[in-house]
Amino acid sequence: MLISVQALRALAAWAVVCHHFMQIFFDFQARGPIGQLFIDKGAVGVDVFFVISGLVIFLSTEGKSLPPGRFLLYRLFRIVPAYWLYTVLMALIVVFAQPVLPDQTVDWSHLLLSLLFIPTQNPGGYGIYPTLNVGWTLNYEVLFYLLFAWALLFRLQLRLLIVAALLFAVCQAWTGYGWISEFYRSDIVYEFLLGMAIGMAYRQGWIKPGLYLPLLGIVGALLAIYLLPPQPRFFAWGLPSAVLVMAGMALERFFENQRLLKWLGDCSYSVYLMHVLVLSAGGFVAQRYGINPYLMFVVCVLAIAVGSWASYEWVEKCSYRWLKQRIDGEPPGQDGPALSRQKY
Repeated sequence: MLISVQALRALAAWAVVCHHFMQIFFDFQARGPIGQLFIDKGAVGVDVFFVISGLVIFLSTEGKSLPPGRFLLYRLFRIVPAYWLYTVLMALIVVFAQPVLPDQTVDWSHLLLSLLFIPTQNPGGYGIYPTLNVGWTLNYEVLFYLLFAWALLFRLQLRLLIVAALLFAVCQAWTGYGWISEFYRSDIVYEFLLGMAIGMAYRQGWIKPGLYLPLLGIVGALLAIYLLPPQPRFFAWGLPSAVLVMAGMALERFFENQRLLKWLGDCSYSVYLMHVLVLSAGGFVAQRYGINPYLMFVVCVLAIAVGSWASYEWVEKCSYRWLKQRIDGEPPGQDGPALSRQKY
């Protein structure tokens, strides 16, 4: 895994954390330009995630004879254990500590659909969100995995076109006929294709090391994100996110051997899954005891950092290794590189 991509993954995760901090602590009422920036633009971290996901899935399957079924198992082994853990934890908090999450409601049929990555209306009445609200992005991820698995039946050069055709059929035609949820009728799904295209360009040697051109690309992408309205999302945030990823890859030599950045990238999936729970608890404590919200945010950041590290080491890695060994029959310790290559 490129360290530059890991750094972008971490940056994206923490941008989403700041976005939800403004939501949970201030109900999206800004107290300054930085707060307003995270309110308006912090959610772009999701778009960066999707571009990186398409990139990583393409590169991690390149040159491998990987059956579609096994590919899907590996992906589920990677994302399901931590997601199920935090989904169940959120449900338990709602049931037994309702004041921490006052706007949430648990319905057991909805909880089951959430665990199965099936989009449905949240019983809280605020849209199509799973029990663990941030898991809405994983519903798109799982759809991408399902379609990419079919593309594995074709040669490498055709996979981008195959996935693009399948995404269009599912997200435009099938939703139009009412065969699947309107949830999938979103241009955000096409950001996975941007990541795949970047992967193809990278393998062709078209993304070359540089300095000034990548830096110019970063500045241009950030200005586009800042100045453009968020819709249509693919153009306003998706394309600039793709430029950020390509620019980061071109600057890879400046990130090499940065172990801290790799660690931050490794922990980003757990950061994403757990941060709303930690922020909600922090917001409850801050309001009840009159603690300065920014001081509590620092405490939450530390808790998320430590908790995500523990989650990555003891939930993500251990569960992935154990499950993968069940189907591969590998002795312990031989699958670490596979985990790092198949990150969320």
